[in-house]
Amino acid sequence: MRLLRSTDLALRVLMRLAVVGDSTPTTREVADDMRVPYTHTAKVVAELQHLGLLDARRGRGGGLTLTEKGRGESVGAIVRSFEGEGDVVECEGDTPCPLVSACRLRGALRRAQEAFYASLDPLTIADVVAGPTGPVLLGITSRPRQD
Repeated sequence: MRLLRSTDLALRVLMRLAVVGDSTPTTREVADDMRVPYTHTAKVVAELQHLGLLDARRGRGGGLTLTEKGRGESVGAIVRSFEGEGDVVECEGDTPCPLVSACRLRGALRRAQEAFYASLDPLTIADVVAGPTGPVLLGITSRPRQD
């Protein structure tokens, strides 16, 4: 299974915010740090804010901060939110698969997808930024740290 780019970026943004301490980077700074387009980052940040996982404040003194919900949210729940509830393969699209009525593969793939999510459910953003990841995340900033 391959994650959507937006799912990958959402996880990286949350991880980045989990290690910045009291600093409040802007969406543009996070995009630059992650080396991804600002517009894509802005869309992901808007969805993360909608989910209550981060706060975004505009203007002087504004920026992004991770919420307590964001710090403790299950990685599996975040991935589900961004990936959606669809099947791994599309069996009934514009050109339905001729095996759809008797296929055993679809159920096996659904179980594999659920096992994937279940393996991520116990992990939180706080868990995935624990050493050695946290120090590496701190090192990728394009601006001086505020200690």
